[in-house]
Amino acid sequence: MTKLLALAGVASIALVAPLHAQTTRPVPVKAAPVAALVKAVDIPYQQFTLANGLRVVVHTDRKAPVVAVSVWYDVGSKHEPKGSTGFAHLFEHLMFNGSENAPGDFFAPLKQVGATDFNGTTYFDRTNYFETVPTAALSRALFLESDRMGYLLGAITQGVLDEQRGVVQNEKRQGDNQPYGLVGYAVTEGLFPATHPYGHDTIGSMADLDAASLDTVKTWFRSHYGPNNAVLVLAGDVDVASARPLVEKYFGPIKAGPKSELPAAPVVTLPAAQTVTLKDRVAATMVSRNWAVPGLNDKDAAPLEVAAGVLGGMASSRFTNELVRKEKLFTQVSADNSAFAQVGTFSITGLVRPGVDAALAAKRLDEVTAEFLRTGPTADEVSRFVTTRVAGRVRGLEAVGGFGGKAVALAEGALYSNDPGFYKKQLADLAAQTPASVKAAADTWLARPVLAVNVVAGAREGYQEAQVPPKKDVTAAPEQAVKGTRGAIPAVGPVTALTFPKVERSRLANGIELVYARRSAVPVTQAVLSFDAGYAADVAGRLGTQQTALMMLDEGTEHYDVNALAEARERLGMQLSANNSNDRSTLSMGVPSANLGGALDLFAEVARRPAYADAEVARFKAQQVAQIQQELTNPNALAQRMATRILAAGSPYEKAQGSGDPVAVAGLTPADLRAFQQAWFRPEKAKIFVVSDRPLAEVKAALDARFGDWKGMGAAGTKTFGGAPAALKPAIVLVDRPDSPQSIVIGGQRTGLKGTDDLLVLNTVNDALGGSFLSRINMDLREEKHWSYGAGGRFQASEFAAPYLMSAGVQADKTGPSLASARDDIAQFVTTRPMTETEFGLAINGAMLQLPGQFETSQAVLGAMQANDLFKRPDDYYATITTRYRAMTLPELRTAVARTIDPARMTWVVVGDAAKVKPQLDTLGLPVEVVPASAVAGGAATAAK
Repeated sequence: MTKLLALAGVASIALVAPLHAQTTRPVPVKAAPVAALVKAVDIPYQQFTLANGLRVVVHTDRKAPVVAVSVWYDVGSKHEPKGSTGFAHLFEHLMFNGSENAPGDFFAPLKQVGATDFNGTTYFDRTNYFETVPTAALSRALFLESDRMGYLLGAITQGVLDEQRGVVQNEKRQGDNQPYGLVGYAVTEGLFPATHPYGHDTIGSMADLDAASLDTVKTWFRSHYGPNNAVLVLAGDVDVASARPLVEKYFGPIKAGPKSELPAAPVVTLPAAQTVTLKDRVAATMVSRNWAVPGLNDKDAAPLEVAAGVLGGMASSRFTNELVRKEKLFTQVSADNSAFAQVGTFSITGLVRPGVDAALAAKRLDEVTAEFLRTGPTADEVSRFVTTRVAGRVRGLEAVGGFGGKAVALAEGALYSNDPGFYKKQLADLAAQTPASVKAAADTWLARPVLAVNVVAGAREGYQEAQVPPKKDVTAAPEQAVKGTRGAIPAVGPVTALTFPKVERSRLANGIELVYARRSAVPVTQAVLSFDAGYAADVAGRLGTQQTALMMLDEGTEHYDVNALAEARERLGMQLSANNSNDRSTLSMGVPSANLGGALDLFAEVARRPAYADAEVARFKAQQVAQIQQELTNPNALAQRMATRILAAGSPYEKAQGSGDPVAVAGLTPADLRAFQQAWFRPEKAKIFVVSDRPLAEVKAALDARFGDWKGMGAAGTKTFGGAPAALKPAIVLVDRPDSPQSIVIGGQRTGLKGTDDLLVLNTVNDALGGSFLSRINMDLREEKHWSYGAGGRFQASEFAAPYLMSAGVQADKTGPSLASARDDIAQFVTTRPMTETEFGLAINGAMLQLPGQFETSQAVLGAMQANDLFKRPDDYYATITTRYRAMTLPELRTAVARTIDPARMTWVVVGDAAKVKPQLDTLGLPVEVVPASAVAGGAATAAK
């Protein structure tokens, strides 16, 4: 396998050197030079332009038999005139509803051929569409993309417009329904005049979306979506010789249209400092500082990115170290430089620690910012940030498509900077930054008048709801007929089968099992230290012990305080994170393999030698309590807590209550955390999963040097599963969350199954019920009724349980009807309207053909290795799964789901405004219990007996 990214000129670093003897001072780390990391990032490409103006960029990457297809249009919300806000995004949705020669949902013909990562997005500067398809399906993907570029208008009807307008408005409600969900509007409107191209948010206003007519949206399309206004990127198992004839065939006949004009978009300086205060039902006061700054093509874009990183974009940032860790005024503070094509925004955002005077916290935030402007960053701060950013870019470039792969990098450069290789200039500019250059840019732009947007606790002061005009009959124009003039959608030839990397197992000297796979597309090593713990191991009556002990592993160790540890990681470009599921607690790392030795030193230090120092425990507990309070204002977190409490009652999984019980967490001591760590985060309960470009022998030797002598202390923890839980009586539990424009609806049923059971048949049949975009539940609530932005269902597999959960976010005034409709969808699927032959074919073919794209990245392989291990599946599970799909029959799938899911046994959880929602729920024939959000905080099952 050819290595696409090579670390040229990097000195060899010994991987097997053990940690130095214990010392009270941090151990220096050895890191590859930043310049070498930057040099390693390379995406070779070729390009050509069709006669109609379509610009095409091609990158060849043969590591997997897939091609990423990405079309970027030079049209975004900055092109929208007054009264038409949200049109670019609305049109993104319209372009997924079929075209003249490919009627019906755009996703269906892609799913048939195993496409992955297919979607679209809109922002200020662009609209993009992307999919990754098997190489044999490239013609189909190009046919579909070209058809909606050149042959769309005949498929847009009043019904399609009404449908997608409703979906978009529910997308807006979904974002607005979150705590602090209205802040973005205040920042945009405060920084820019209403007449400025960047003066309104991409989602648009409800009123403008209401007013959209068929004529206006068609005029919008004709004005912006021609081939001369687009960039097409093909990345993956393709080259120019094979791509050009296909692109000429499908896109060549499309006529050029008007070229988007670049609007005048000056960087706005406020005449004086301004403060906007919003009220919201939040758990903590939010303080923010905002400036308009230059865009990504300006010379100051790179130094401003570094300034944001040093101030609040790293684990060792100024704000985190001073205001969170030392002075304990905030629970979190971040800084971000969002560079758009023509302008940018520089924002500082902090959540004030409960009990702290917000005015004092804001004053210190401003003082730390002012001190940064006076002194600038240090050379070490600049270097650490640049190393972290470049290492992240290296990891992200393993994928050819998706949201952040190589196709995106090339398309952004071509569209925004007229240079597909602009990513190289950006990285070079970052690497060239000095303390002086960063200080100069910060002085220029952050010393100007600031926009402060703050959020305080209180009832929201009103919400602009949609007032959709009544439906009207529209006479179809001649173009509004499906034409079929381009012939049939291209068929797909034989698809190359998945080549899942060989998984090898070994053991360290102390018995820890090592599960390893080699991937050499990028010079990166990713590792997960997985402990048999998770939520199920939490301490009954003291929920949050597990998560606090886990998350504090990197909050200081025997040799490093928390900031020194963060700085050491950043010098290596090392990503370090902790996470937990129902069954496992994990510590994960990713690092350029040139820095693997130093990264493994830190990895072992964190896993084996956490300090749990008194002062750090006190600080972190307060942060955790604040995090829990935040969860209790979040509709999704409230729904998850309540659904788990009901469905898992009597099981260790009942303890999966977010970050825990605030009272219990507040009472934890360092001794409590140390006791949990020694009982559960120990070698006897550990496995190490690794995906690396380095060979197994080398990786094993390096891990043995750090972990091979590790021994557990004291008694190991135990979990107890067993016993039949008390039967549930179907009911609706309504968690009251006032001022919610949207409700969260969850329907759940215990199935008696375990994750270690063979769930492949059930997961396959669920593709048609709730497991995909084209599923019955989603197509009903989103596409047909447009009451939701997205809905679905799945078997939520843990090692010892696999309940079925349906979930949706729905507009508040349709909560009751949505629940009833979802219940009907499920009932019909297991009785009168079972899975059809068409749905069966989509599920089977899509599952088989998507495998090569599904496991293109090391991260995906790493996740599959862990899942196979947890669910007791063979290591070659995915390499042999196609045979099992081919053996499935439709009667088998229908029978399996009918005997497993029973909608009459489902319990429902709704999170919404009880005053608006309860009257709707009272009509559904189930008892309704109203629970205040505050009652969801504890650890006991108090609702829905």
